[in-house]
Amino acid sequence: MDILYLMILCSVSLAVVFLVVFIVFARKGQFEDDESPAVRILFDSDETKEKKDTGNNSDKKKEDNNKFEEKSE
Repeated sequence: MDILYLMILCSVSLAVVFLVVFIVFARKGQFEDDESPAVRILFDSDETKEKKDTGNNSDKKKEDNNKFEEKSE
């Protein structure tokens, strides 16, 4: 019977830890933007077409990374 009390105490403690972690990340804004990851894949094909058209890919790649970071923020 003692092990049952120990298991209940452990499971409730673990649930409280997960709840606290969830609340902390929710306040930091982790779950704010749930639409852009699903839409981001739609813009990927346009960027690859632009890379193929230009001759200097290294400069274009740096610019595309900066554009992508600006869009994600």
